[in-house]
Amino acid sequence: MSAVEDVVTEAPAVEAVPKRAMTLGLGTSLVVLVALLIVPLFVKNFIIFQLTMLLIYGLAVLALNILTGGSGQFSLGQSAFYAVGAYTSAILIEYTGMNYALTLPIAGLICFAFGFAFGQPALRLSGVYLALATFALATAMPQILKLGFFEHWTGGVQGLVVTKPDAPFGLPMSQDMWLYYFTLAITIGIYIASVNLLRSRSGRAFMAIRDNEIAASAMGVDVALYKTLAFGVSAGITGVAGGLGAIAVQFVAPDSYTILLAISLFLGMVVGGVGWLPGSFVGAAFIIFVPNIAEGISKGLSGAVFGVLLFLVIFLVPHGARQVAIVAQQLIGKLKK
Repeated sequence: MSAVEDVVTEAPAVEAVPKRAMTLGLGTSLVVLVALLIVPLFVKNFIIFQLTMLLIYGLAVLALNILTGGSGQFSLGQSAFYAVGAYTSAILIEYTGMNYALTLPIAGLICFAFGFAFGQPALRLSGVYLALATFALATAMPQILKLGFFEHWTGGVQGLVVTKPDAPFGLPMSQDMWLYYFTLAITIGIYIASVNLLRSRSGRAFMAIRDNEIAASAMGVDVALYKTLAFGVSAGITGVAGGLGAIAVQFVAPDSYTILLAISLFLGMVVGGVGWLPGSFVGAAFIIFVPNIAEGISKGLSGAVFGVLLFLVIFLVPHGARQVAIVAQQLIGKLKK
């Protein structure tokens, strides 16, 4: 046996952890978690509602991050999956009387099947062509929901009113506060599962396809399976977010899930940092709060102000919140030294 063969044989195997699945450190994660648990105790119900929507949109952006940042597939159709999840929960709650918590996994499974099925014909597309196909899906979904065939269930253009749940077991908290903590628990569970997914064998397959599809296929990765699986997982998480959104807003209507929602989610992913899961919630905060800030600066030119603020963010930090986190980590490391 040659010396080269000895080196190859004796070298320890090193597990490849995807760099883009970078998460917050344990200490930072605990600080953020404590803040999320405490803040609702000191703010008004409207702020609690906004924080709930931040978590919900954060889940939807995280799902898009798994698809785009994980497997490299562009999608502008997340609003369609969000709408399917929202209507699934709304219909089950209002027409069957099902418990709101039980509707969420059903919404996730239906959207997973929908996304997996959509991923099959999308296998032939990539890049801007895949983005256009998903754009068509997002554009068509509001019109499909208005069809007379579905009007008995969807309420047509008038939509459906959803009953907001009370806190269980007689807990002394408002509906908004209970729904916030309920959403936070689900968000933490999905976030941990998503991190583990990207660090698993399937996650490494996603990353390999993203980096070089031909090389991944040559290494034995089933490209067709993992690309459709990425679509399914992303759609499933988005469906859960849609169900939570329907419960929080207490209303679903076709015009609530237009292409503007899909673009907002895509914008949130870019601002948060493509492929960096914690950035999903930073991006969600951007698309929720920055438009309000822009309107506060100028009501007549709120769109222009928002565009300028977005341009400044992209110009100063082109890699989004992930770039800010890396710089902050480096500064903290220098201060410690």
